[in-house]
Amino acid sequence: MSGGSKAWYFPDGYLPAKRAGEALVSHESIMLLNVGKLDADVRIDIYFSSQEPIRDISVKVPAERIIALRTDLPAEMGGAVIPELTQYAVRITSDQNLVAQFGRLDSTQNNLAYYGSNGFHE
Repeated sequence: MSGGSKAWYFPDGYLPAKRAGEALVSHESIMLLNVGKLDADVRIDIYFSSQEPIRDISVKVPAERIIALRTDLPAEMGGAVIPELTQYAVRITSDQNLVAQFGRLDSTQNNLAYYGSNGFHE
């Protein structure tokens, strides 16, 4: 099975602010599933409305594995810092087909919100 695509786009990134002492920390994540038999070399580009893009964040997704990258943790994003409360978008390209999903946990309000979305792919 070779499911997925080699290019994915997620236009609605916006890291919620963190609140001191919250049990669940607000964050966004990129989930990458590689169902293939070969490791995937992945590049992530981050686009902003008011600053230059961050390009070529390098990630490897092992064959038949899933990884989740928290966009608020620079160590998981190749050192890239994505500011809170800043609109951004994500482009993911890979040398192997992947399935990608984007998720947000927003704990800044009483009605805790978590959602995941599949992006546009080609």
